Amino acid sequence: SASQERIDVTFRSRPDPPRVGDNALEVSVKDASGQPVPDADVSVTFFMAAMPTMNMPAMKNEAKLQHVGGGVYRGPGQVMTAGRWDVTVTVTRGGARLGSRQLSVVAR
Repeated sequence: SASQERIDVTFRSRPDPPRVGDNALEVSVKDASGQPVPDADVSVTFFMAAMPTMNMPAMKNEAKLQHVGGGVYRGPGQVMTAGRWDVTVTVTRGGARLGSRQLSVVAR
């Protein structure tokens, strides 16, 4: 629909790639015209599917990030085990979804 904003979401972790334990997450959010989006709610979800052969249940962990200025959101995020994680960055404002970005990372 015409009211749907197109946003540009960039995700980074320090260290990169993330390591097991605590990581510093950073997400940059810009609107369709390249302007920073300063007033959104940003969350990052790490998900790893179950691996029955290794007797491992699915794992999921969500981090809420705080706006630190200029459309940049930061916060700590925990990675529970090494391996490949699906990462979903979700950006909402006033309960409405502005957009999201999906990627995967391999934690060490």
